[in-house]
Amino acid sequence: MATQLEPDIHADEEAFRTEVQQFLAANFPAELKGKANALAGVDGPTDETPAQTRWREAVGGRGWGTPTWPKEYGGGGLTKAQAKIVEQEFAKVGAYNPIGGMGVMMFGPTLLEYGSEKQKQEHIPPICRGEIRWCQGYSEPNAGSDLANLQTFAEDKGDHYIVNGQKTWTSGGQWADKCFAIVRTDKSDKHRGISFMLIDMDAPGVEVRPITMISGTSPFCETFFSDVKVPKENLVGEEGQGWTIGKRLLQHERTNISGGGRLASMMGRSLGEIAKRYGKTDADGELADKVLRDKIADFEIRWNSFLLTARRAVEESKAQGGVSEISSVLKKLGTKLSQERSELLIEIRGLQGLGWEGDEFTDGELEAVRGWLFGKATTIYGGSTEIQNNIIAKRVLGMLDHQ
Repeated sequence: MATQLEPDIHADEEAFRTEVQQFLAANFPAELKGKANALAGVDGPTDETPAQTRWREAVGGRGWGTPTWPKEYGGGGLTKAQAKIVEQEFAKVGAYNPIGGMGVMMFGPTLLEYGSEKQKQEHIPPICRGEIRWCQGYSEPNAGSDLANLQTFAEDKGDHYIVNGQKTWTSGGQWADKCFAIVRTDKSDKHRGISFMLIDMDAPGVEVRPITMISGTSPFCETFFSDVKVPKENLVGEEGQGWTIGKRLLQHERTNISGGGRLASMMGRSLGEIAKRYGKTDADGELADKVLRDKIADFEIRWNSFLLTARRAVEESKAQGGVSEISSVLKKLGTKLSQERSELLIEIRGLQGLGWEGDEFTDGELEAVRGWLFGKATTIYGGSTEIQNNIIAKRVLGMLDHQ
């Protein structure tokens, strides 16, 4: 029982739950029930329906799209317990979080840690309101796995830089408003010569060329910088600090790519439910194909075990001050499991799981095929599996590099 010296935390949480329920009843459009946040992806679309706009503005106005971010920058300023209540109540009514994208997943958390007060006041609120799209300028044609080999150069011109170079695999670059990029400001030192800066995608000299993938979509771009003028105030941290800041951002990205973040929300219906639509069932309503049934059960057990482990690891990392190298473990395992699920979906659907176009296939079947193909990239972007193995060996297991 709560005393005068011990506030009734449970009662406060229940009052907040009621507040969230009332907010949903008043603001969540019924036609959006069960839908996902398409605007948070890297492959468009960029146009909102009126209902989507109303929902985004309502959630963004409360800061509940970024619930635990500081209130002074437009976040919700909520406790972890309150943020969990928001998540739970949204799920109950089939409501999605309309605030997302790279600004939330990667750049925002990094800027909150390394940005100046002026930069946080300028860039964080639009992210919290879902008013801006960011893209990532990291990989280059000769700087992928060896990212520190990047050659895009920012020349100091006094009150600004002039940037020249090329980035590749720029996710959503053709739709983005701004780019967070790591560039070279000193050619004499491989790592300490890298800086982190912000570039307007509509600045003169910026050109994007979409890359068509085997999935039929073009979520990535080549990005070219030709004498692009970047104000000095767009430098995050200090010159030469870009490698440290850039690695920190990658930890946020890997956590969200893994089951600790985005993949968890992508799984949708259980494989068992889908399989019963395509395969025969026995008298008990179970799948008649025992081999397939065993495969599905094995996957579901491993996936749910991973999810529980990932959630615990993420919470432990946050309690210790943010993400950590454990994000490499989550990324390695989570992306591999997502690929396994895509393979199982193809097997479950049989011939209906191999369609590319045509009226004989449903939209869901066609999307699954494209998702299966696109999913091949998940073990490459955000740092390949081989890179994650190196990080795990060195940073998690403490193994020394004997070269």
